[in-house]
Amino acid sequence: MSQAAKASVDDGQPAFEEAVKKLETILEAMESDDLPLEQLLQRFEEGTRLYRLCQDRLSEAEVQVQRLEQGLGGELTTRPSEIPGDAGDTEQV
Repeated sequence: MSQAAKASVDDGQPAFEEAVKKLETILEAMESDDLPLEQLLQRFEEGTRLYRLCQDRLSEAEVQVQRLEQGLGGELTTRPSEIPGDAGDTEQV
């Protein structure tokens, strides 16, 4: 069992893949227009919780990948993400 899967079992949270599947199911139910408002709110709340869980797991995975990409000299070999509208793209008025 992977370390992330063990962590999800230990903390009672679903694994990443399971959380994504639940999110998909919630979205389908919400888009069907068959749910009363109270149930829509409950599904939205659960979906928000699952979304945050998935974001946290992705962030943890990113940190693990960065650690694995460290070179022998201890320097990180990852590239910084490119952000549109970065300081180099500023216009002069």
